[in-house]
Amino acid sequence: MWLQQQWYKARIHPLLLLLAPLSLLFWLLTNLRRSFYFLGLFKRHKVDLPVIVVGNISVGGTGKTPMVIALCQWLKEEGWTPGIVSRGYGAKGPFPHSVAKNDNAERTGDEPLVMHKRTGCPVIIAPKRVEAAEYMVEKHPDVDIIISDDGLQHYALKRDIELIMLDAERGVGNGWLLPAGPLREGPWRLKGSQWVVSNYGRHPFARYVTEVENGQWYRVDNNEQSELDKEQTYNAVAAIGYPQRFFNSLKDQGFKLEQTVPFNDHHEFVESDLSDLKEFPLLMTEKDAGKCQSFALDNWYYQPIATKLPDSLKEQLLKELERKRNAH
Repeated sequence: MWLQQQWYKARIHPLLLLLAPLSLLFWLLTNLRRSFYFLGLFKRHKVDLPVIVVGNISVGGTGKTPMVIALCQWLKEEGWTPGIVSRGYGAKGPFPHSVAKNDNAERTGDEPLVMHKRTGCPVIIAPKRVEAAEYMVEKHPDVDIIISDDGLQHYALKRDIELIMLDAERGVGNGWLLPAGPLREGPWRLKGSQWVVSNYGRHPFARYVTEVENGQWYRVDNNEQSELDKEQTYNAVAAIGYPQRFFNSLKDQGFKLEQTVPFNDHHEFVESDLSDLKEFPLLMTEKDAGKCQSFALDNWYYQPIATKLPDSLKEQLLKELERKRNAH
């Protein structure tokens, strides 16, 4: 957590300089790997469907999952039948696995469960995106387009469109590669893409800007919609890529917060994690709620968020997808 905070500060902490040799090694290995794929030394697999990868060049917190949900909902309105493939971070095998309504976050990972519930689309999880995509084609023959949640750097799966998500507030941080900075690939990757999309404002590298809207509140234990009293004091937790954004959003909505407790992204909650936060009602993200439902109190609440796609992005995507569909 401390390291991630330093990545996004204007002045580079001296300790990060000690990590510079590791960042250089990371650059060398990742560029070799990318080159091997595009030179044909490593095999790339193509499924007989258009594939959109929604990814980023930085570590966590850029809005990939809300974008996948928004894409699937919009594509369904346009007459497509999308399916989602995901790594399923933290999920337990065997793989590939088709996410079901009665699955829990421990079985599938937190994000695939949210995507399945919000979109109604088939979601296949597997550490190897190629296996997930091939399983999707086999088990869901009605699917006519695949959306890959993350996987920008998983070059084994050929893709037709790469949507690269960018957090306009934090940008590319200090611009360094892991572990001295937050980047998996250099900023050059953004300059070379026509599909860079920023959240929470406009960024110089982004061609499109999305709006993020807060939804209604729901009880964690039974998913019932609830109206919250903003005269009440609350506690809040978040185990997402950028927890402070959730806490800032709550304050912007007028909530009075006693404690705000960040956890690492994808943290697997147990009851004891939240035992000291029972004095006040507890607020959390939709992603975290799925991991807390089995032991949630009746005054714990979560709030879904939704990404609103700009018309310009929809228009260009439709043109490209029609071209790709005709090619397929």
